[in-house]
Amino acid sequence: MGVCGSLFLPWKCLVVVSLRLLFLVPTGVPVRSGDATFPKAMDNVTVRQGESATLRCTIDNRVTRVAWLNRSTILYAGNDKWCLDPRVVLLSNTQTQYSIEIQNVDVYDEGPYTCSVQTDNHPKTSRVHLIVQVSPKIVEISSDISINEGNNISLTCIATGRPEPTVTWRHISPKAVGFVSEDEYLEIQGITREQSGYYECSASNDVAAPVVRRVKVTVNYPPYISEAKGTGVPVGQKGTLQCEASAVPSAEFQWYKDDKRLVEGKKGVKVENRPFLSKLIFFNVSEHDYGNYTCVASNKLGHTNASITLFELSEPTSSSLLQGPGAVSEVSNGTSSRRAGCLWLLPLLVLHLLLKF
Repeated sequence: MGVCGSLFLPWKCLVVVSLRLLFLVPTGVPVRSGDATFPKAMDNVTVRQGESATLRCTIDNRVTRVAWLNRSTILYAGNDKWCLDPRVVLLSNTQTQYSIEIQNVDVYDEGPYTCSVQTDNHPKTSRVHLIVQVSPKIVEISSDISINEGNNISLTCIATGRPEPTVTWRHISPKAVGFVSEDEYLEIQGITREQSGYYECSASNDVAAPVVRRVKVTVNYPPYISEAKGTGVPVGQKGTLQCEASAVPSAEFQWYKDDKRLVEGKKGVKVENRPFLSKLIFFNVSEHDYGNYTCVASNKLGHTNASITLFELSEPTSSSLLQGPGAVSEVSNGTSSRRAGCLWLLPLLVLHLLLKF
């Protein structure tokens, strides 16, 4: 409908027809932008939504009557306001310029505006087009999603704005490079665990800063044990077996020895579970504790297990300590002493060889 639409002050309604005849009769000559004659309106005016738009019309002293129109609706005729819209105000009405302002511009204000004048000869018009730009806005976006590995997903991001915004998708991941989609829709076939994380939708049209929203994609997969190593512990010492497993949702851990499940609270043994790690702790290892243990990690998608050995490790003895680096050093030094003691025999050996000849 444009500014004001078809609203006029009731007591002026009878004059509308005559004004339209005055300014819009077929004999009226439209003035092009390059014409030197009057009136001359501005070139196209571009403003952002919410700002004010000023429409100026240059005139001269030959003009006897002036008016601003939005399509077929009269906004101002001279100093008289013919529109009920409070956003439309008269800025100037002089012998050289006739201008109005439209405050808090919205998209429905976009369109042609006409400056119409009456001179001594005949009516003339000049037109300006108001262009309203709108910042991008994301009006619809997919919710966070949880999906099993190997399935397909589709993410949607709908944005509005003027000009129409460009929509892109990007995977927020250290391994991601560039955009994963330059479209409103993002399709992923056979998703993998590496493709989990946040996906960022950005809408941009250069009117304002891009608008960004994120969607969290959780990829569920069964557990796999990434680390399970045996350990050696002397009798009477503290020992720990560790089992690390990656899984989404987090894995639940169980420990077995000889097909018998170990439960929390067993004397001398404690199980500590974290989201991706389980520890089997022996506070005072005995001969009975040595052997093979099985760590089982499971979630709703499956389970896996690994065998871990707790074996005996002999404590260092006094004799073994003598075989250490210090003992080797003593033996080495003794050999050197014996060699030094034999050096006095060398001159006698030389003399004996000389006498033979």
